[in-house]
Amino acid sequence: MSYSQRRAELTGIVLSIKPKYVKEILSGAKQYEFRKQIFKNDSAKTVFIYSSSPQKKIVACFRVGKIVEGHPDFLWEQFWDVSGISEQEFFEYFSDRVTGYAIRIEDLEPFPEPVDPHVMFERFVAPQSFCYVDYPYNNQLLRIVNSISS
Repeated sequence: MSYSQRRAELTGIVLSIKPKYVKEILSGAKQYEFRKQIFKNDSAKTVFIYSSSPQKKIVACFRVGKIVEGHPDFLWEQFWDVSGISEQEFFEYFSDRVTGYAIRIEDLEPFPEPVDPHVMFERFVAPQSFCYVDYPYNNQLLRIVNSISS
């Protein structure tokens, strides 16, 4: 396996999520994250949850499970009971879309202490939706989390 292939496998994703939905994820009520658009890098398998304002910290990570693409009506029918979101909020979010994505949250790992991305990443700007975190930052973030856990 080439260096670039290994490096691509170590690519992570930072997802901006509103704190009320982060709470639902951490409680286990929200088992799918819904998105209007999906990341194109299929090798990115680790998602870091950035809890947006007012917290503005990376609070957990999870492994990307199955990604389901479909019309919002279909996604709601399939996942309403593990959505962690009200029907009204769901359809307001997808109001201008004919296609959406449901990302299965697997192997959720809440961090013992939230991580301030401004400390880790020079000139960090919170992503509107998501951004990629390439190796070595992905690796560095995982090391910091592991050191906090120890």
